[in-house]
Amino acid sequence: MKLEHKATIAAPIGQVWAFLMDVPAVAKCAPGVESVEPLGDDKYRGTIKVSVGPIRLAFQGDVSIVERDEVAHTASMRADAADKRAGGAVKAVLTMSLSEVSTDPPVTELRMETDAQIMGRVGEFGQPIIRKKADQMVGEFGQNLSKAIAAGIAK
Repeated sequence: MKLEHKATIAAPIGQVWAFLMDVPAVAKCAPGVESVEPLGDDKYRGTIKVSVGPIRLAFQGDVSIVERDEVAHTASMRADAADKRAGGAVKAVLTMSLSEVSTDPPVTELRMETDAQIMGRVGEFGQPIIRKKADQMVGEFGQNLSKAIAAGIAK
């Protein structure tokens, strides 16, 4: 399943990029993330809790930055996670790109494209329900990201 999302952040592109490359910090902006631990070499292990319809899932897995271009402000991440209790799993590749919308005031657009394979009980819900949940989570992530970056600017 392919998902596309955008978020507009009131901050300079360099600041947004630096924050996005700090995976433990940016993970705090994602709804349901409970833990993220660095493993070294741009690899991380974490846990996220998500409810999809009547099913509550606790995914545990690994995320790694597989490609990053600081000049072009693009990066790709791979995520592999599983919920042992419900028997579901997710494999995804997320590609992010930043573009400068305005410099005065500074505004940056974040584009995210996700190619996800959803297996097990979660996959049984079908794309419309999963897409709706993903849209909700990414919307909340964008708002949290904007607040976190604004708080960092205000310091």
